[in-house]
Amino acid sequence: MDTRQTYVLGGAVAVALAGGLAWWNHTISTPADPVARSSPTQDRGGNLDVPAKQAGQLGIELRAALAATEAPLADLPAVIAPPPNARVAVAASLPGVVMRTMVVEGDSVRAGQPLAVIASRDVLSLGSDLARANARLGVAQSSAGRLSQLDREGIIAGARADEARATAAQARVDVSEKSRILRLVNGHGASGTYTLVTPIAGRVTGANIQAGSPVDGTSAPYVIDAVDRYEVEAQLPERLIGIVRPGMSIRLGALRGTVTAVGTTIDPATRSAMLKATLPAGSAVVAGRATSISVFGPAPAGAVSVPVAAVTSLDGKDVVFVRTANGFVPRNVVTAGSSDGMTLVLSGIRSGERVVTSGTSGLKALAQAR
Repeated sequence: MDTRQTYVLGGAVAVALAGGLAWWNHTISTPADPVARSSPTQDRGGNLDVPAKQAGQLGIELRAALAATEAPLADLPAVIAPPPNARVAVAASLPGVVMRTMVVEGDSVRAGQPLAVIASRDVLSLGSDLARANARLGVAQSSAGRLSQLDREGIIAGARADEARATAAQARVDVSEKSRILRLVNGHGASGTYTLVTPIAGRVTGANIQAGSPVDGTSAPYVIDAVDRYEVEAQLPERLIGIVRPGMSIRLGALRGTVTAVGTTIDPATRSAMLKATLPAGSAVVAGRATSISVFGPAPAGAVSVPVAAVTSLDGKDVVFVRTANGFVPRNVVTAGSSDGMTLVLSGIRSGERVVTSGTSGLKALAQAR
């Protein structure tokens, strides 16, 4: 074999080897089946490329981050009490004996509802006085009418007619006054009884009365608390004095209230001041109950609220998975407390971005496996 043939043969072998290597590289770089192309991957920027099918298998659900308007400042121990203008004592107007009671402690009542019937000699006496006053009024009116007629005919002097009319007017005043007293006590002169009624709608919180027991006219057998408003008294720590102000909101469970007053005197024993707030009625509101309230102030600029389930821990930091055009990316966030199922996020997320609220554990596992 001459030199030319040797070169030709060597070139053919080289070409064959190069083609084989190219085929081998193409074979190992191409997935063997389409399932491999549906697996999640992660780029250098931390974005998790999760196909839609895989996202469905992970149970991923999304929710938009909302611009926050308020931020929780503190949770305070508190006591619920009716405000001073929301508690009414129903007094027994006249001495007597309780004939019948209609409500017991804990009952809800409406304005004007009867509470108890009381037999009283004073009411019986008022009824008799009213009957006599009515009789005198009838006589006085008849006499005034006759004398006025005689006066017009010139038979008697006008002074006598004027006197008769004054007597009739006095009798009418007497009847009116006795009738007013009976109405005031809801009395029934014929039966000698009067009825205690509630002046406001609310709940009976005190009922020191029972059938057959005497009342002396100076006691208050019933206490009614208005159910549409309550007051919360809490101890505000010294560090929050000057930060918490009237008008800020509070929360007790699902109920929202408003701070009405913040004390300026610090208790030397507790190093706290008195905070008062109004609260609407609800199942968790019972006068005298010890509870705790959350106080809220204005949220910092740029803060957002996300569901509590959206925040997870990754590498010892709070993160939230945010939806991107190509998948999901974990964002480090700074949180500032949670309330009512929502977490306040101070930084790391913008309002309107969609965050993962379900399926975070699967994304967290993929991120840790990078």
